[in-house]
Amino acid sequence: MDNLAPTTDALTRRAEALDTIAAVLPIDRRDKLAELLTDADVETLRHLVNEGMGANTLRALTSDLAYLEAWAIAATGAPLLWPAPEALLLKFVAHHLWDPQHRESDAEHGMPADVADALRGIGVLRTTGPHAPDTVRRRLANWSTLTKWRGLDGAFASPALKSAIRLAVRAVPRPRRRKSAKAVTSDVLAKLLATCAGHSLRNIRDRAILMVAFASGGRRRSEVAGLRKEQLTVEAPVSVEDGPPLPSLSIHLGRTKNSGAGQDEVVYLTGRPVDALNAWLVAGRIDGGSVFRAIDRWGNVSRRALDPKAVNDIVKRRVAEAGLEVGEFSAHGLRSGYLTEAANRGIPLPEAMEQSRHRSVQQASTYYNNATRRSGRAARML
Repeated sequence: MDNLAPTTDALTRRAEALDTIAAVLPIDRRDKLAELLTDADVETLRHLVNEGMGANTLRALTSDLAYLEAWAIAATGAPLLWPAPEALLLKFVAHHLWDPQHRESDAEHGMPADVADALRGIGVLRTTGPHAPDTVRRRLANWSTLTKWRGLDGAFASPALKSAIRLAVRAVPRPRRRKSAKAVTSDVLAKLLATCAGHSLRNIRDRAILMVAFASGGRRRSEVAGLRKEQLTVEAPVSVEDGPPLPSLSIHLGRTKNSGAGQDEVVYLTGRPVDALNAWLVAGRIDGGSVFRAIDRWGNVSRRALDPKAVNDIVKRRVAEAGLEVGEFSAHGLRSGYLTEAANRGIPLPEAMEQSRHRSVQQASTYYNNATRRSGRAARML
């Protein structure tokens, strides 16, 4: 019963345990996670850190585990069962993949209102409709992964579960949406940077975030939020024909979503992005640890990393300040924008992929080819 109503000592113990893995798993929701996760959950995460699991994967596992624990409490009145019985997995699918039209005639269809209200009350549920099938599949996959790491077998491969997901998805077809409707190309980026022209800490930080995220190959928001000073290495200046040498540094990403085990991904910054980053490091007095941090209303810089969602919020806020349509851009637009801009400038796709660290030519070429096709000869036959 301790998991249903954690004591102050239990919350403190879990919070401290979460702090011990913050270097690999930067989080600024420590206290909330301490309420949602059990002691066994935290110990599993610490074990995964020691096993060398990538930071991005750990961050996704932690987020999904916290949601699953919150859902289990709201839906069943008890923490997650390990291993989860097939009935609990089917309940999870039924609560998250449902038909809005059917809901109008059957109030019991989908997630019960009291469960949804409980999840919204603690801030882990934002959508008012069914979840995206990919989100449900990802959470089930992470649930399965965590089950295996505990040395247990689950019912995740059961025919009934696979059939339930397939039928639910078929019943409510959803058009595939791009993560960012429009790419943040150099012209859009210039407008966003213009909103950061002042000398306030927020302007200096946001300017560095935008420039570093774009110039380093369109880094994911989780990579930007999780960037640490120890990942930066000053490189020899880059010589140019018509001016003084440009400052340069490398960013050691470590193991990423697309890299192999034990592989250290490295990207480079040269020129203005380096100046912007250095300006923030000086202004924010960042001499170690997380590079990009929250700033409170009084101008105090936090010691903890930004949440990945905060990176997207910063992009959205700058889009609004630039007078652009907020719904058309997101942090992912910096990633697609990098490849789109590379195509616009005639940079070969393999060279652009070396910086973006895309492993799939098919995925990278989606952004790249759209730009080249639009301006190429094939689109100008008449």
